[in-house]
Amino acid sequence: MSIENSQSGWRSWMNSGEPWVWMNAAAVGISIVAVVGIVLLIAVRGLAHFWPADVITIQVETPSGVVRWSGEEIEREVVNLDQFRGASDSSNIDVELEQRLEGLTQVQRVLLKTGNRKATPPDFRWFFDHNIISTVELKDLMVVERSEWGNAYGQLAGIKVNGKHSNLENTSEEGLSALLAQQHKRSASLRKQLLALEDGELSDISYALERLRLDKRKLEIKYAAQPTELENRLVPLAAQEDALRQTYKGYEAQLRDLRQQLKRDSLELTAANGEAIHIEFIDIIQTWQPNAMSVTDKLGHYFRALGAFLTEDPREANTEGGIFPAIFGTVMMVLLMSALVTPFGVIAAVYLREYARQGTLVRIIRIAVNNLAGVPSIVYGVFGLGFFVYFLGGSIDELFFPQALPAPTFGTPGLLWASLTLALLTVPVVIVSTEEGLTRIPRSIREGSLALGATKAETLFKIVLPMASPSILTGVILAVARAAGEVAPLMLVGVVKLAPTLPMDGNFPFLHLDRKFMHLGFHIYDVGFQSPNVEAARPLVFATALLLVVIIIVLNLTAIMLRSRLEKRYKGVES
Repeated sequence: MSIENSQSGWRSWMNSGEPWVWMNAAAVGISIVAVVGIVLLIAVRGLAHFWPADVITIQVETPSGVVRWSGEEIEREVVNLDQFRGASDSSNIDVELEQRLEGLTQVQRVLLKTGNRKATPPDFRWFFDHNIISTVELKDLMVVERSEWGNAYGQLAGIKVNGKHSNLENTSEEGLSALLAQQHKRSASLRKQLLALEDGELSDISYALERLRLDKRKLEIKYAAQPTELENRLVPLAAQEDALRQTYKGYEAQLRDLRQQLKRDSLELTAANGEAIHIEFIDIIQTWQPNAMSVTDKLGHYFRALGAFLTEDPREANTEGGIFPAIFGTVMMVLLMSALVTPFGVIAAVYLREYARQGTLVRIIRIAVNNLAGVPSIVYGVFGLGFFVYFLGGSIDELFFPQALPAPTFGTPGLLWASLTLALLTVPVVIVSTEEGLTRIPRSIREGSLALGATKAETLFKIVLPMASPSILTGVILAVARAAGEVAPLMLVGVVKLAPTLPMDGNFPFLHLDRKFMHLGFHIYDVGFQSPNVEAARPLVFATALLLVVIIIVLNLTAIMLRSRLEKRYKGVES
């Protein structure tokens, strides 16, 4: 009897649906833990890259003798001895080493970022623990971040200023440090002036000269049959061009002078192997001595490095420097995509729900819209390339920009076509979400508005759409989340590895929709899979991925807050 009661109780419990509730709750909990764990892993691996790690100096035993190396310890791993023996770079195992390894099945090795890639490439090296004789941390060991060739490691040996060489023989260590700080301040000021010239006056003049060239070409096309009129109209343009070129030459002379001043002085380091390394101050981004830094100093350096990562342009095939152009391009594209997809999606949903006669054709359209949401994104990219870029963009060039042909203006991948392609990709999500919101609004509210004398349009814009706005924002949130992470279609319609200029600047019309742009998703792909220096690029992949996740979360939270406010506002009306 007890067995029958227990079976009946078990059946009753299963039929109640409570086990499925617990299973769903467990699945959601596991998913949340997995997502949080992945984000934490990305954060730790990415953010740790900016911490000024201590630099060690090791003595390594090699067949040719003892060699010294300095560098940052990146990671450690254990490898099987059989794998170690079979490796091509196994430090030439000899009899003495065989005796040392007797009885071992595994060996440890450490990866050091040794830098000095220009003098002794590569800048990442594996060293086996059994080959390392000693390890020390020298307080005066210096790290030099360069604009090219990565970091340099060594001890400060001297500074050359305006032809005068100061070294440890004729200047104290404190004197060299003070001189280095003075030169850093000077070079930073000169570099700031140089960048201001390049990105400011020279860039503006180059843009104005290009506009003049296009204006001249436009006149040549228009007055091809009237040479006298053409010559008269070209005279003022030629005068403007001459004035701009003269101004450009003046700024160019200033630029050359600044570069000469930066190249005048240099820094000398002594590497761990005793080799002298000469670095001109024009190539130096910053220097620091991590082994002599306090925790406070390291924190200050950490936040400065993190700020530079967010605000500077990339260098060295995107493996050095910052990612500001990618951040700007991603946010700009998402905002443009949202501005395009929202009205089209809402208008389509309103027509299907409020105006279209419900029947077979409307059902087929809804099925097609739902199926569009499952089309692979690369298909949208091919469509965008063929229709938007080649057909639509090519037609715009022939009609409005004939003076620029055969060079395309809009007939080439750019920000506008990328935004339109992603709007087309995400519009089914907005349509479905908006339709669901319109369906939940009671018919009595519409009838009450019409009974009070409002027209159908007034009812739609003043009653129905405001009440459906939370659902509209839900669709926009889903669209933003998907669009921000897409890469495949963007590779065909506008994203590039390195964009020379931002899509927005101070030149009319300020927002240049025809320009190519950088994107965080493509930046992750490029650095992670196309980088010539995998070890240097690995931490940047994690840091960029974390930033992309943060941007998506911020955009989503903004939309969620707006949706929450609208839901509270219309909650009483819906009930």
